[in-house]
Amino acid sequence: MQPEATVRAWRPAVPGVSEVLHAHFPSHAYPLHTHDTWALLVVDTGAVQYDLERHEHAALRSRVTLLPPNVPHDGRSVTPDGFRKRVVYLDADALDVRRIGRAVDHPGWEDDALRGEVHLLHEALRHPGDEFEAESRLALVTQRLTAHLERLPEPPARSDPGLVARLQDLLDAHVVDGVSLARAARVLDASPTHLVRAFRRELGIPPHRYLTGRRVDRARQLLLAGNRPAEVAVEVGFHDQAHLTRHFRRMLGVTPGAFAASA
Repeated sequence: MQPEATVRAWRPAVPGVSEVLHAHFPSHAYPLHTHDTWALLVVDTGAVQYDLERHEHAALRSRVTLLPPNVPHDGRSVTPDGFRKRVVYLDADALDVRRIGRAVDHPGWEDDALRGEVHLLHEALRHPGDEFEAESRLALVTQRLTAHLERLPEPPARSDPGLVARLQDLLDAHVVDGVSLARAARVLDASPTHLVRAFRRELGIPPHRYLTGRRVDRARQLLLAGNRPAEVAVEVGFHDQAHLTRHFRRMLGVTPGAFAASA
C-alpha cells in the first residue's frame, strides 16, 4: 500500500505571491491542468516528468522549473518512490506575460544561484513576520527569471550610496512598524530589485537583515532592563516570541531568555 501524500499550502502576505505549496507525492500523478499563475518549482527528492504544450520535459533536483500561466501541463514521478517539491505560485503580472512563449519553449534552467535564491525565498515565506525578507528575495528571483526569459546577462549591482543612505534612514524610522519593499521603492523612487542589490553592495547585507539587526539590538536593551521576551518581541517589531527567538538565536547564538539570564 502506497503511503499517503503530505501537503502544506498557504497564502503568505507577500505581494506577487498567490500561494505556496510544499508537498510529498509518493504516487500521485497530475492530470492535464492549468494555472492562472506562474508556477516556480523546485524538486527536492526524485524527479517529475511532465508534458507542456505536447512536449515532454523533466523537473530535476538540479533545475529551477517555471511553468507559465494558462498553459496545460501534467506531472508524474520518474521514480517509484515519488517526489518532493516546493512551489511558489506567482501572480500572472509578476513576470512579463509576453514571455510565456519563451517559458513554454524552455521551462527550466540549471542555475545554482537562482536555485539558492528560490530556497531562501521559501525559507522566508515559511515564517510569519518575515514578509520584508520574502519581498527582497522575490525581487532577486524575479529579476533572474526575467534575465533567463529575455536571454540577457544578469545586470551588475550599481553603486548608489545616496539611495542606500535614504533607505537606511527609512528603515531606521520604521524599526518597529516595519516597511514593505514595495512601499520603500515608491517612497525612494527606485525599483525593488535595485534597492536590494545596491544596499547589499554598499553595506554587505540585504535591507531585511539590517532591519532585523536593529530590532535585535533594541531587544537586547529591553531584555537587559528586565523585560520579558514575549513583551519585548512585540515592542521591537517581531511577530511574536518565537519570531524573536529564531532571529535572536541566529544572530547571537543564544535564546532571548538565556541572554537575559546572563545579566
